[in-house]
Order: sequence, then C-alpha cells, then structure tokens
Amino acid sequence: MEAAPHPMSTPGRSGSTARYRVRPGVAIVAARAATALVGGYAAAAGIATLIARLLPVDRAEATGWGMMLSFLVYATVALWCFHEQRIARIVLVVWGGAAAFAGLAWLLGVRP
Repeated sequence: MEAAPHPMSTPGRSGSTARYRVRPGVAIVAARAATALVGGYAAAAGIATLIARLLPVDRAEATGWGMMLSFLVYATVALWCFHEQRIARIVLVVWGGAAAFAGLAWLLGVRP
C-alpha cells in the first residue's frame, strides 16, 4: 500500500524539497491582524498620552482618564481594521495616526 502524498507537497518532488506557498488571503488577514494588534496599541497609547497631557485636571486623574479611554480606542481600531475593505487605508490611518499622536505628544513635552 502506497502512502498518500502530503497535501502541500509539489507533485513529482520529494517531501523534503516541497515548496510551501502562502495564499494571498492569509497574508492579508495576517497584515490586518498585525496592524490591529500592534498599530492599535500604538494609536491607543498615543491618544492616552495626549489625553493625560492635555486635560486640565490633576495629573493622576488625567492619566486615569487617558488610560480608560485608550481601551475604547484600541477596541474600536481593532474592529475597524477587520471592517475596512482596503488594507492600504487601514495601514495609513492606523500607523499614520499613531505616528501623529506620538509626534504631537513629543512636541508638547512633559506636563508642567
């Protein structure tokens, strides 16, 4: 009885030299997931920093508000990454927003 070939192996080649291909759909979902996880975290951290810096209340209270609102921002960004159809728009908005928030927080400096 002959063993069945591996489903991902190329016909006519041995199993050790089989080439594996990533389907385009898998790569797009991986890019969306990476942008949602890492980019969403960066955007949420940038917004939390800006809120903590700009709110005209006590420093500890402003930090608390920023952290609470960052959870809402992170969840919204993650859901939007899988809702939007164009991956280029997702990457541009999420990473561009994260860079803009971080740059603005850096320009504002430490709260007096």
